[in-house]
Amino acid sequence: MSATNETIDAGQQASQDWWRTEIIDMKPGEIRYRGYPIEQLIGNVSFAQMIWLMLRGELPGKREGELLDAALMAAVDHGPQAPSIAIARMAATCGVGLNNAMASAVNVLGDVHGGAGEQAVELYQDIARRFDAGTPFDDAVAA
Repeated sequence: MSATNETIDAGQQASQDWWRTEIIDMKPGEIRYRGYPIEQLIGNVSFAQMIWLMLRGELPGKREGELLDAALMAAVDHGPQAPSIAIARMAATCGVGLNNAMASAVNVLGDVHGGAGEQAVELYQDIARRFDAGTPFDDAVAA
C-alpha cells in the first residue's frame, strides 16, 4: 500500500472514529440503540422507556419507566391559557411567521412560567440520591 493510500485510510478511520457513538450503531441491515437491536425494542418498550434508554444507556426498571411516563404525561400540555401559548397565538394573529410566533412564546419562559423543569430535575435528583443510597425505589419516590 502506498503512503497516499495509508493517509487516506488513516483519514477515513479518523473520520469514522469521530462519528462513532455509544448511542446508535448502524450497519447495512442492522440498527442498534445502546447495544439493543431495534427489532427487540419495537413493540416491547414504551416511548418513555426508549427515552430512558437513550439518555441513561440502560432500560429502566418497571417503576422507573412508570415514573418517567407519568412525568411526560403531566408535561404534555398546559392548555390555551398558558402565557407562552397566549403570546404565540397573539403573535400569529399579528401576521408574523411561525418561527417568530414560536420565538415569542419561548422568550417568556422563565422562573415563573416554564421554570418548573429545574425544580423537577432537583426532585428527580433527590429521588436518585435516596435510591443510590440504598432506599427502596417506592420509598425513595414517596419521601
